[in-house]
Amino acid sequence: MSESPDARSLLSASSQLNLMEVDTIDDKEFDIPQVDTPPTLESILNELDDEEEPFMLEDTCTLSTDNMDAHSCDTSSLASSDSGDPAHLKRKRRTVDLNATVHGSVLRHSLLKGISAQIVSAADKVDAGLPTAITVSGVIAVGTSHGLALVFGKDTNQALRLCLGTKTTGAEFGAVSALSINHDCSRLLCGFAKGQITMWDLANGKLLRTITDAHPPGTAILHVKFTDDPTLAVCNDSGGSVFELAFRRVMGMRTCDSRCLFSGSKGEVCCIEPLRAPPDFRDHPITHYSLLAMASLTKILVIGLKPTLKVWMTFPYSKSDPSSVPQLAWQFVPVQKTVNPILAFCKGDTVHFLLVKKEETGTIHVIKQRQLHLSCDIISLSWINSRTLVLVDSHEKLHVVDRPSQEVLETLDLEQVQLVYNSRHFKSLATGGNVSQALALVGEKACYQSVSSYAGQIVYLGTKSAHIMTLRNWRERLDCLLKQEHFAEALTLAWSFHEGTAKAVVGLFGDPIKRKGVVADKMAEILCQFADHALKKCPEQGKIQVMEQHFYDVVPVLVDYCLLLQRADLLFSHLYARLVENTVSKGVFLESLESYIVADRLGHLTTPIMRDLLAHYHGNGMMDSLERCIVHLDVTSLDIQQVVQVCWENQLYDAMIYVFNSGMNDYITPMEKLFAVIGPPLREGRSLTDEEVVMGNKLLVYISCCLAGRAYPLGDIPEDLVIQVKNQVFEFLIRLHSADWSEEEEVFPFIRTLLHFDTREFLNVLAMTFEDFKNDKQALEYQQRIVDILLQVMVDNPDFTPSQVGGLFTFLARQLAKPDNTLFVNRKLFDQVLEFLCCPDDDSRHTERQQVLLELLQVGGVVQFNEERLLALAEKAKFYQICEFLYEKKHLYDRILDCYLRDPLRKGEIFSYIHNLLSMPGYSPEEKQTVKEKVLQHIQELVTLDPSKSADVVVFHFTEEVQLIISELEDDELLFKFLSCLLEPRYSLNGTDLPLERDLHERLLELLCRFAPQQLLSFLQTSQHYRLEEAIQITEMHHHSEATAYLLERKGDFHGAFSVLLETLKEKLCLLTAESDAEAEDRRHDEDEINDDSTLTRVKDSLNDIIALCHRSSHNLYQQQREALWFPLLETMMASQKLVKGSNPKHTSEVLKELTMKVLNSMSSFIPLPAIIQRILQDPVYGKGKLAEIQGLILGMLDTFNYEQTLLETTTSLLNHDLHWSLAHLRAAVTRGLHPRQDYCNICLQQYKRRQDSAEEIIVFSCGHLYHFQCLQQKDCGWRLASERQQRWSCYKCSSSQGGKGGSSTEPNRSRSTSLAQTRVTSVHHDAGAEAHRKKVFVEASLDLQQEQSWDQLRSLYRGPSRLSILSELSHCHSEKAGPLIPAQPGAEHFQLKLSPPPLLEE
Repeated sequence: MSESPDARSLLSASSQLNLMEVDTIDDKEFDIPQVDTPPTLESILNELDDEEEPFMLEDTCTLSTDNMDAHSCDTSSLASSDSGDPAHLKRKRRTVDLNATVHGSVLRHSLLKGISAQIVSAADKVDAGLPTAITVSGVIAVGTSHGLALVFGKDTNQALRLCLGTKTTGAEFGAVSALSINHDCSRLLCGFAKGQITMWDLANGKLLRTITDAHPPGTAILHVKFTDDPTLAVCNDSGGSVFELAFRRVMGMRTCDSRCLFSGSKGEVCCIEPLRAPPDFRDHPITHYSLLAMASLTKILVIGLKPTLKVWMTFPYSKSDPSSVPQLAWQFVPVQKTVNPILAFCKGDTVHFLLVKKEETGTIHVIKQRQLHLSCDIISLSWINSRTLVLVDSHEKLHVVDRPSQEVLETLDLEQVQLVYNSRHFKSLATGGNVSQALALVGEKACYQSVSSYAGQIVYLGTKSAHIMTLRNWRERLDCLLKQEHFAEALTLAWSFHEGTAKAVVGLFGDPIKRKGVVADKMAEILCQFADHALKKCPEQGKIQVMEQHFYDVVPVLVDYCLLLQRADLLFSHLYARLVENTVSKGVFLESLESYIVADRLGHLTTPIMRDLLAHYHGNGMMDSLERCIVHLDVTSLDIQQVVQVCWENQLYDAMIYVFNSGMNDYITPMEKLFAVIGPPLREGRSLTDEEVVMGNKLLVYISCCLAGRAYPLGDIPEDLVIQVKNQVFEFLIRLHSADWSEEEEVFPFIRTLLHFDTREFLNVLAMTFEDFKNDKQALEYQQRIVDILLQVMVDNPDFTPSQVGGLFTFLARQLAKPDNTLFVNRKLFDQVLEFLCCPDDDSRHTERQQVLLELLQVGGVVQFNEERLLALAEKAKFYQICEFLYEKKHLYDRILDCYLRDPLRKGEIFSYIHNLLSMPGYSPEEKQTVKEKVLQHIQELVTLDPSKSADVVVFHFTEEVQLIISELEDDELLFKFLSCLLEPRYSLNGTDLPLERDLHERLLELLCRFAPQQLLSFLQTSQHYRLEEAIQITEMHHHSEATAYLLERKGDFHGAFSVLLETLKEKLCLLTAESDAEAEDRRHDEDEINDDSTLTRVKDSLNDIIALCHRSSHNLYQQQREALWFPLLETMMASQKLVKGSNPKHTSEVLKELTMKVLNSMSSFIPLPAIIQRILQDPVYGKGKLAEIQGLILGMLDTFNYEQTLLETTTSLLNHDLHWSLAHLRAAVTRGLHPRQDYCNICLQQYKRRQDSAEEIIVFSCGHLYHFQCLQQKDCGWRLASERQQRWSCYKCSSSQGGKGGSSTEPNRSRSTSLAQTRVTSVHHDAGAEAHRKKVFVEASLDLQQEQSWDQLRSLYRGPSRLSILSELSHCHSEKAGPLIPAQPGAEHFQLKLSPPPLLEE
């Protein structure tokens, strides 16, 4: 019944399980899905009061569907949906999911009305107080808050049998806090809130014992429990201690001996559970040990009270909420044919299970089982049978859980029960609340005394009522679902009963076959009810889709379960007879059958249903569905004549073939019928319709199946018929004429038709068939006959294309190439085909014919041909791939290159072929040499084809022949393209050097000057292989001034470069002035402006180049040399302004002035201001006239000067501030007292006061480490500075952890290990009698301002961008931005100092 311990548990190594062993147990965790909250029990609790119910265990199945049952089965595990919703009008077919789980209502929840009424009555009428505790056995006992115990019978009336105790004793003892009844229901133990325990005789209500000294006074009784031994009980008090109570009767005196089993000082126990065996297991060997489980706030203990007290196991909890309540529950569970007790315990959300076994040696063995995890805080745990647990969580939700599968079967809400909690007793309020905070916190949720389980019943105590839970039997569970009209769910649940997969099953016993029979009968009953209900509830009017959907939710379910139960009689007689009444349900039923027929679940239909099926599918145009059904049905259930007629009329060829084959063993008639359809259009040369193409393909597949021994469209031909069918089909194919032939019909019409329809596929069918022919003489004769017919039909027949004829001969060549070939084909036919394919006069289908011939050769056709003749024909027909194939066989690889060059389709592939052939092994050096020679012969052609790929081939394979190749290339432009590709940088090559590389680069440079001057500059910048002098000569010869200037600058001749660029600038300025001068009257103004603008742009570009050159070179020149660069440029710009004339002189003049100002701004960084002004004033343009003309120029220069002065002052101020700030921080760091972390040296690990008699120097670092002077010296952690005699030290520990161990630090100023302030302390010890005192002499606290050290310290103290770094950014910017007159924004992404120049003041 339950899982085996081998599969689900781990055996402990020793017989005793102690705390250490528990930790090593392997434990799988399982996630239990959260359970949806079902509706509450409010409705039943409200209704029950009004109804008269004679029986004690109220059966809620008799209530209306509005009460509790309507909800209790609609739990988390039930999936019901209203699929008849008109919003979803698409036909949604409801099918049965055999893996779906439906549990229905598992628990029957009943109110104990008699007890509930009397509890309330007793509280009102005799002031018995509120209920506090309950226990159940043969009777039900309820304790009250005023110290009374009410005992009720479990008969129909639940009559009050005894009222034990009085209000007087209640006032003395307090409320009843715990109850227990012994196994024969003769004694009742009552524990009280003030600590007393009383024992009563349940037969006569007599008080037998009052125990007041069993445990420490001032603590409440939390639990009192009988063991299986009626003279032994255990109790647990609010001090957390556990005591054993031994009842004695000596000389007629009843006594009670108490002994402490567990002291609360070691950890408070708040739950105890003795193992009590049910009547069937009273003789179980484990009962002799009288086991007791105890749960403290931190762990579980299992102890044996007999024969001697012994702890068998301790088990600590995993981490949980401190307010969670520990729970314990024992249950005898069958495991592998033996029954042993399992202890379930939890604290929080995880339930653990321990299997307890008695070994033969007499020891108790505890095995941990799979745990159960729920996402709720459990406050009550009970077994209802050996497989099922009932849990209550802190939200008062009840969960029924199946332990083997860990599935939550049902969830109910107990909120309306209003459970009684035992918090008052846990806080021991009756004795003054003297309990620990931990126990009081647990007590908030404790309800131990409100839940009691006995023999499959669980009783729950509410503040005004008592409730009982029992498992429903299987019929009840089904009836609950049927009452709510959940038929599909009821069937799912019934099927789980049938298959034995249902959980918490009650009432199904005995032989499995009988059990299945009982459930099957019940299911048949439900199916009939479901069908009747569906017909009754069918909407009478409205959309047809809604009605169809209604039945689609029902009929497939009916069919499914009838087939699962193998009750086709029920389906076809009873159910179909009912559904026929409604036309919609009849149609849905017939359509639903399709999926079951196709899945081969339903192979035989009765004649009336088959007739209805044909009529319905035919009437609704569902021909594809009909065909699918027919080919899966047993032929004996079909009316063959009717079916064949329907199939032929509606082109259901698959079905027709199936009926002929299976019903009449006729394999030829279907072929005749299909040939009759596709033959005529093919003979007349008409193109086939899509439908005819489908039929042709069907015919090919059908022939293939027949020849291979397979039935069409599925299955296999009966073994005794396979050879006969194959021979029949061959005989049919090779018929000379069809049955109804006319004069015009050609011979072999069937083979001819198939060849015309799809030659390749027909030949494939034959090829597959021929594979199977080995020793079958008859079949081999057919094979030869068919080949002869194929040759007779196709050769010399203009109706067939070269591709089709080639396909035939390829097929034949494959057959002939087989080792066990028996076919004979005339060689002359192959020659004939060769002539036909290689006909040079026929240009049509050239590629196709070549491809066909190539295929023919590849499958072994060469054997059939004379190679020399074939080669001659191929060359004549320009079949270059054929030539290549033949040359490859003869190893004439150089000739293959010719094939590639002459073949226009494959010319481009020649390069990869050359590369592969010359790179790959497997070719001899002689073969490679002939290919190389052929390549060199055709190099001009190859370069013309693709210069880049040619260059790649040359670099890899022809580096030695480069000069030869260049001499071969006659056209300079072609040579330019080739050299460009040859000399471009290649990353994949590992330094392949070409011979005379300098000459090649210079040659390319010359060609660039001629053909691509725009690429000249980039070539000069990237290439490293030309000689400067030669390159300068080449560029000068071709008058490329920019390139010449670049080369001169590279050479170091700045003045030469400057003069070249200046000359260019002058030419462009001349053009500009001349253009504005020589304007023709008839030129349109806008055209002139465009022209003017392009010249201006060229002037600006030229000027920018020359300014950039001056900038680059000025850094490396003296003042005089700088002036020799800048002043000629300035003079050129100023001189050009004088020459401006023409129609728009003002615009040109303004532009030139702007450009002149740009030159001035640029040169102001390198030339002193007075020198510039002096030069301007000497200029004739500015020299004459008034100051007003040059006022703008000079004021602009003054603005620049003011801007730079402001910048300088601001920078100085910032630097001073930063320096002061850093020095102040450094001084603070240096003068701060050093606090050693330890009082011992970090090297020798001895106290710094090592010896009493010697003075010893100590060095303390800013990191807090302390060392003896000698220890540091030994570790070589110091270094002397060259400038001073003083020795510097680095912290040994910090420096060794950051790099090298020991040794002198190579970069001492890079870490905190080198202190900025090192204090050397000399410890001087004077022996002055018994006590040595120590005096620290401050030797030195010096600050060595090494720049790097202070900078590091500054960086670590001040996080963020330093203002020094900002200023350094500005200085970079300033080298480009020389004044405010240029609107440039260098380094825009960096911070920029925004200082505006002073405003212009007008005089």
